[in-house]
Amino acid sequence: MSFTTTTRRAAFAVVLGSAALAAGWATAQAPAFFRIGTGGTAGTYYPIGGLIANAISGNNDGVPGLVATAVASNGSVANVNAIQGGSSESGFTQSDVAYWAHTGTGLYEGKGKVEDLRLIATLYPETIHIVARKDAGIASVADLKGKRVSIDEPGSGTIVDSRIVLKAFGIEEKDIEPEYLKPGPAGDRLRDGALDAYFFVGGYPTGAISELATSAGISLVPISGPEVEKLLADYSFFAKDKVPAGTYAGVGDTETISVAAQWVTSAKQPEELVYNVTKTLWNDKTRALLDAGHAKGKMITRENAVTSLGIPLHPGAERFYKEAGLLK
Repeated sequence: MSFTTTTRRAAFAVVLGSAALAAGWATAQAPAFFRIGTGGTAGTYYPIGGLIANAISGNNDGVPGLVATAVASNGSVANVNAIQGGSSESGFTQSDVAYWAHTGTGLYEGKGKVEDLRLIATLYPETIHIVARKDAGIASVADLKGKRVSIDEPGSGTIVDSRIVLKAFGIEEKDIEPEYLKPGPAGDRLRDGALDAYFFVGGYPTGAISELATSAGISLVPISGPEVEKLLADYSFFAKDKVPAGTYAGVGDTETISVAAQWVTSAKQPEELVYNVTKTLWNDKTRALLDAGHAKGKMITRENAVTSLGIPLHPGAERFYKEAGLLK
């Protein structure tokens, strides 16, 4: 065998060895992609999703090897459907929508159950507002009887919540003059005197309601009393809430209830992955990112993570919360 042949074989062996090492490293470092379905880019879900995706990604000292991205979407229902269909690993949704999807009720009546839907964390409250004209003489839910009330459009989460609240206080749809408007048109009709009140579900303060309070004057109708205790017992996705005085011009403290913005995933996602994602969500670095990054970020707290449990926790998330002493 010539020296040249030996040299070539040795060189070939080195190349093969280097290729094998490179392949092994690439395999070890193969990224795991974890999409977070959010909402429209102008809303709250999208920027919050971006903050969380940034925090949990491995290149930012998050979960090693994880590449998380916030994906704009049409919101709660679209995110649940994407998780069910396997086109997204996780997403944000309202707690009521999550409950209806998991149980096949409400918006999901007749559409089948999304039985694999699991909770990673409850994030922040989305408050039920009953906005009334200041001169409409509506001081309680009971006063809505006989009034012109918008309960939102068919197919929305708000219309289901509206009907639950009305029923809890003994009011049927036939007892009011119902309209089926989105919040924007409802606010316009209320300003014009063509509507007495409307339901809205979302974080406070909301710009459109703030403008209405300043320009036309409003009251917020409290959702409180013994009826609420029964409602909370019947529907675990609701929680007590309060809109503080001064949130809207001329409106004092108002007791109400809320649903919650939640981060959900599929039971098919690996336990260890979701455990590490949950653990990273609640570390000090993520806390700082949330506090600095968005007004709603300050409302995302570890203590609230296991509230509004309308669906089961993912086993990985549950393990973390038990270790952290938040669950028994």
